[in-house]
Amino acid sequence: MIQIKKISAEETYPIRLEVLRENIPLPYKFNGDFDENTFHIGAYRNKKLIAVSSYMKAENKNFRGKQYQLRGMATLVESQGTGAGKLMLQAAFSILTKMNIDILWCNARVIAVDFYKKQGLETLGELFDIPLVGAHYVMFKKLK
Repeated sequence: MIQIKKISAEETYPIRLEVLRENIPLPYKFNGDFDENTFHIGAYRNKKLIAVSSYMKAENKNFRGKQYQLRGMATLVESQGTGAGKLMLQAAFSILTKMNIDILWCNARVIAVDFYKKQGLETLGELFDIPLVGAHYVMFKKLK
């Protein structure tokens, strides 16, 4: 059974580093991690943190209304496919809806696009490259 709960920014760092920044010389600590409006969600299985995601108040010029950006979603390799990511997003959708947020958006790695589509996100625009990380799409979900 997977348990979802809010966690601290620091608790996201080991999984971000292992999953998203392995052999990539980019920071795993993000600007905005400690902003007042930022929150972080973790997924636990057998009391072990197996997945993390962060939600930051950030504007994307392609959208109108109140916006949040999903950043740093990562699941430990051995726990991928367990539903942890889906459960974290469902929790975030609920939190953000209660906050009257209109749009959740992210820069999604190509390998994650199908996962996000299954959670109700849509792609916007063309494929673009983030140096050292790879190809991404902007993806979004209307919450209202």
